[in-house]
Amino acid sequence: MSVSNRFAGQVILLTGASSGIGAELARQFAAEGARLALAARDAERLESVAAECRARGADALVVPGDVGIETACAWIVERTVAHYGRLDMLVNNAGLGSSGPFEEITDLSIFDTLMRVNYLGSVWCTAHALPHLKRSQGRIVAMSSLTGLTGVPKRTAYAATKHAMAGFFDSLRIELESSGVSVTVIYPGFVFSEINQRALSPDGTPFGERAFVRRKGETMETDECGRLILAAVAGRDRDLVMTWRGKIGRLLKLIAPRLVDRIAQRAIESRQ
Repeated sequence: MSVSNRFAGQVILLTGASSGIGAELARQFAAEGARLALAARDAERLESVAAECRARGADALVVPGDVGIETACAWIVERTVAHYGRLDMLVNNAGLGSSGPFEEITDLSIFDTLMRVNYLGSVWCTAHALPHLKRSQGRIVAMSSLTGLTGVPKRTAYAATKHAMAGFFDSLRIELESSGVSVTVIYPGFVFSEINQRALSPDGTPFGERAFVRRKGETMETDECGRLILAAVAGRDRDLVMTWRGKIGRLLKLIAPRLVDRIAQRAIESRQ
């Protein structure tokens, strides 16, 4: 099967589709003929992304909803299946970031907010989508982070949610081995997108223009990130560690964990 029609006709539900990596994935799936259901809280921005997808010849359904609420997750899945009659892929991409030393966090509700959006939202969407995905022998995709593989300073709340995602989806993959449903966990490095501006500071307010500095050669663009993800998903790969630093760090953690801690520290300091 050629790259141009790997996902032709497949019904793909994509959360967090209004901006950043999610919007780019929507455009790239659309270019390959997928039928899309785009979910996020911002209906207006979703409509804009949907229009771009339709301009590429794809069907695109807008399904506004907050994945931090289980009933909304159920409705997003139900609306998708009611519209298309099936579901072939769930991409759990919705996410919210945070940054700041733990001792400086004055709004501890950040931990609850991130856990609901990043982790529980993925669990709830997966739970409601799974019966449909088993019928189609479809795909589950989970957008984790390199912070899901190792501890990262100033990312305690965010890293905790991504570790939780890794544990859940790795376990689920084993349970689904004989079902025909594949589970692919994605571990991007630093990708420059709006999640950086929307990330929560220690007082619970978004960083906005205070977000980390973009450095040439150290951050990946969303279009490159999207191409790598589509290739991994098409091959039903177990996971995708996106950068050479991430791959080396994954191995080093087994033999030199303190070195990995120092590398993580320097990586964060270079982006402040």
